[in-house]
Amino acid sequence: QVQLVESGGGLVQAGDSLRLSCTGSGRSFSRTTVAWFRQTPGAEREFVAGLKWSDRSLHYADSVKGRFTISRDGTKNTLHLQMSALKPEDSAVYYCAAGDGIITSTVRSTYAYTYWGQGTQVTVSS
Repeated sequence: QVQLVESGGGLVQAGDSLRLSCTGSGRSFSRTTVAWFRQTPGAEREFVAGLKWSDRSLHYADSVKGRFTISRDGTKNTLHLQMSALKPEDSAVYYCAAGDGIITSTVRSTYAYTYWGQGTQVTVSS
């Protein structure tokens, strides 16, 4: 059974940093495109950051560029999202995702990803 499990969410204050992790099991994700998405109640799930396997390119939503960093540890089948200078508007449930054969034009699309974690809550107080 293939699983992605997120961890590291919590309640922080504006300006703080937080590191999310996502560990995969059931198959290797070292050669897949991986990404983080987030979702608030009543809103669609939105792209946050992605790492495309084929060319190692990094992709970020404009709202997090310069504050968030996506990285992976292929040996541990783990994905990270380092978040700094957090803002209240960053509050959401954060999901990690993985998919095969994703091209640049679809890195930011939820439909391109096959595997999803269950989500971890991040709350940033003002």
